[in-house]
Amino acid sequence: MSGNNAENKREVIIKVRDLTAKYGDNTILDKITFDVYRGEIFVILGGSGCGKSTLLKHMIGLYKPASGNVVIEGRDISAAEGDERIEILKRIGVAYQLGALFGSMTVLQNVMLPLEEYTGLNGEARDLIGRMKLSLVGLTGSEDKMPSELSGGMIKRAALARAMALDPKILFLDEPSAGLDPITSAELDELIKQLSRTLGITFVVVTHELNSIYNIADRVIMLDKSVKGIIAEGKPVYLRDHSTIPVVQKFFRRQTDAELGNEENSGEENKGESGT
Repeated sequence: MSGNNAENKREVIIKVRDLTAKYGDNTILDKITFDVYRGEIFVILGGSGCGKSTLLKHMIGLYKPASGNVVIEGRDISAAEGDERIEILKRIGVAYQLGALFGSMTVLQNVMLPLEEYTGLNGEARDLIGRMKLSLVGLTGSEDKMPSELSGGMIKRAALARAMALDPKILFLDEPSAGLDPITSAELDELIKQLSRTLGITFVVVTHELNSIYNIADRVIMLDKSVKGIIAEGKPVYLRDHSTIPVVQKFFRRQTDAELGNEENSGEENKGESGT
């Protein structure tokens, strides 16, 4: 995908190159390529089964691609092993859709887990950092609560605090607004934007929540199951107003085939488009 001059001058923090993802003989993503720029909120979207979560898992090193690679700050996470892999993982944080908090541990203990695993800090230092991270996400006073005592929005915030424990440069969020009411979702969106602005964190977010996409995304890529890859890239408002691909129009305008005049994607259209 091509970018404008302003984007070409920005620093690329993640490079995905010709990535092919397979489950057995089933190809989910076929030779996709894109960049993520430092400090932006980058959103991955698309319909069910298009490969959003699969792409995320490859980007954080959970899965190895069938071919191609993912380079994070100059290091290939797809091939890294041992100490190099640990160093890359310390530079990223991940908050999963359901929070993935350990139910037998307090909120503070959950947040301190990465510090215990990856640092040699003493208990007092870990406690201080954990409390600071909870303060950043608006959970001061919840340190000693158990996950079962938290609301859905608070669980998401606690997971975000844990993901930030090691001061990562990049945060990956999987469906952060899923299951939240509109007000709580909007509050979480504002928190993400605030953390991006104040801490300079680069966010990679997988979501299908349209309100959140318009609210937080600096740029998006849209995956499509039929082409096993990217069919659109750019700013969400641009894609909403200018895309000529029916599936993209339907997503951003929440229209049906009938409302779009029963247009069909042509092979040329499905090769993708980009907009700024």
